[in-house]
Amino acid sequence: MCRQARVPQVSVAQVARRYAMNTNLIHKWLRDPRFSSEDQAADLLVPEGATFLPIEVAGMEPVPAAPVLPTSSTGSVTAQRVDITLSDGRRLLVEGPTALSSIVTIVEAVAQ
Repeated sequence: MCRQARVPQVSVAQVARRYAMNTNLIHKWLRDPRFSSEDQAADLLVPEGATFLPIEVAGMEPVPAAPVLPTSSTGSVTAQRVDITLSDGRRLLVEGPTALSSIVTIVEAVAQ
């Protein structure tokens, strides 16, 4: 998050909204010497010349939930469709047979 907040033309408020975080907490991290090395600023994950654009997704309708069924071969629980709306309004939609343990991994990665 600190790397993203240092990208030119990206505000700390945008990053805070993206991760449902408090803006003051990100400002605190930006002042922390552990997160302020020059190497980190040079090691941005954003390709050179790329810019972030604000977008708004509208007109999305709720979809009825698909049944969750255990598979006979692995014994793990799978779903045909998983639709998760995060607290900051972002939406994760996974379609096709997917192990719920994989969904948990995705949600944990997005929440970081």
